[in-house]
Amino acid sequence: MNRQKVALVILLVIFAISLGYCLLRRPQQRTLDKLKFAPGVKADSARIPARSQDEKRLRLDLLDRELPRFSGFHRNIFRPLFSEGMSIRRVVARPVLPAPLPAPLPQPVVKSPAQIAMEDVGRFTFLGYLQKGNRRTVFLSRDNEIILVRKGDKIAGKYEVAAISEEVLTINLLQGGEQIVIPLQQNRALGR
Repeated sequence: MNRQKVALVILLVIFAISLGYCLLRRPQQRTLDKLKFAPGVKADSARIPARSQDEKRLRLDLLDRELPRFSGFHRNIFRPLFSEGMSIRRVVARPVLPAPLPAPLPQPVVKSPAQIAMEDVGRFTFLGYLQKGNRRTVFLSRDNEIILVRKGDKIAGKYEVAAISEEVLTINLLQGGEQIVIPLQQNRALGR
């Protein structure tokens, strides 16, 4: 026999044993020969205690009497549980020293147009270039978008490509006329 058949036989034996146990331990309904009270018979009024006339009226005199004061157990529930080893120490207040004056705020750094251009162009990644005849095309990517750049094209509407070689990309700022030389390294950001 293989293992599956052996496991099936064992489970069937356990099921048969549990089924037999359930049948033997099932609660049995019992019957009585004679009921204590016969169904449909009127209850015996002699067994019910009769109410007196005093029980039917509202007794307000019970509310007017004065109740005795409770003179029972006295305990301070806020007292510590273990007071033998505890002692109260006095805490001496130290004088508060005045806070030091805050340092003067640093002056904002004014960036040159070339620095701003390098940060903006630094978001582009150089993927490679294609040379066809004397024209070179550079492949740049930014935000999962591939951009093709040739000499004379504009990048991001702010920069114009002045020259492209195997090692560097030269761009001119449209505002200010400065020229920036960016080294080209495969799969790296231009600003590095």
